[in-house]
Amino acid sequence: MSTRIRRPRFTYTRPGLIGLVMLAVVVLIALLGPLLAPHDPSAPLGAPGAPPGGGSPLGLDYLGRDVLSRLLHGGLTVLGLGAAATLISYLCGLVLGLIAGYSRSLADPILMRTMDILLAFPALLVLLLLIAGMGSSVPVLLLGVLLIQLPGIARLVRTAALENSTRGYVEAAIARGERAPAVLAREILPNIAPTVLADFGVRFGWSIIAIASVNYLGLGLQPPTSDWGLMISENRQFISINAWSVLGPALMLAMLTISVNLIADSYARSLGQGAPARPGAVPAAALGTAPEELVG
Repeated sequence: MSTRIRRPRFTYTRPGLIGLVMLAVVVLIALLGPLLAPHDPSAPLGAPGAPPGGGSPLGLDYLGRDVLSRLLHGGLTVLGLGAAATLISYLCGLVLGLIAGYSRSLADPILMRTMDILLAFPALLVLLLLIAGMGSSVPVLLLGVLLIQLPGIARLVRTAALENSTRGYVEAAIARGERAPAVLAREILPNIAPTVLADFGVRFGWSIIAIASVNYLGLGLQPPTSDWGLMISENRQFISINAWSVLGPALMLAMLTISVNLIADSYARSLGQGAPARPGAVPAAALGTAPEELVG
């Protein structure tokens, strides 16, 4: 007896399919790029800012290095840091949100007021203050993104957990004598998983933009690291000579962020179509989508 793998519902929509194809292209470039790069990304090959020609289809950067080779090497840091920052943020936010939404004790107002304090600070200001005080490094970047993403994630998870904690299946689990960790893991978490997954894509795109912005300002990753955000910053003074040194990495960042947002939006919309709402459905307004749609 063969089992048929079901195709994700969001891929039947045009935006979802386009986003999936774009994301696959970017991921393949990031993973296979270092193997396909024609030159050493750190080796100067000619005059700084030279236009495309010869063995350099995208020309040379501000130090005379091959733009294409650096572009093919620069995706791993973007994807790696973006994914790591989002995963760490969501792990912490998930724990805090579940505790606040389920405990119904003093922990809820204390945690939420702490999140409100973090929300009061502008995102870029938090990153700049951390870098100024602790220096520029990968752990500092991850910590900065964590502090910025944590309040929104915790509040979203808390709202979803609070809605589900009053449902009959949760009360039945409590009546059976199950402990809080078991109730959270078996009853509440599976029911808020669609909401979390839809929001994760949006957060991932934001993490990429935040890290790329700091790198562009020259306060994140330092040369000679190959990174798309850093490449834009390094070559902006040569854009009139070789525009591809800036347009290349800018297009890759645009493709990555647009694809992730298309997938997340299509996934969130698909949850409310073609199936009845499950118990504990969370309004899609929490995800930034249209209020009339429901996300199960």
